[in-house]
Amino acid sequence: MKTELNVPSDLKFLNIVEDWLLGTLKAELGETVDWSKQSSRLRLALVEAYSNVVRHAHREQSSLPILVRLELKDRDIALEIWDRGEGYDISKYMAPNPDDCQEGGYGWLIMNRLMDKVEYQLQVNGGNCLKLETTLS
Repeated sequence: MKTELNVPSDLKFLNIVEDWLLGTLKAELGETVDWSKQSSRLRLALVEAYSNVVRHAHREQSSLPILVRLELKDRDIALEIWDRGEGYDISKYMAPNPDDCQEGGYGWLIMNRLMDKVEYQLQVNGGNCLKLETTLS
């Protein structure tokens, strides 16, 4: 199953995006998944990805759309978040040190802990793509 959602680059649409993701997965997988364990993990990964696009890639330019694509094969999820920003050179990422009381930079770390695979591609077909993959237990 494949589906996608185009949404404005505005944090007020975050709940819509979360509900779309979980609603779609629940419609396809029903009660075969323990949603009490999976929904928080999926929500947090999506919140990090979506809010980073709004705050950093699009710098709160709500006129720029965000495309969210979902592919589900059995219990394997591939979630793509596409933006139209300048992009980020992931090779320059430095994981935050908790001793430094750093405010930002935790999103990449969080997404990598929550998901099985995280990839970021710059300038693919005019956009940037963050791909999150996991298998639901």
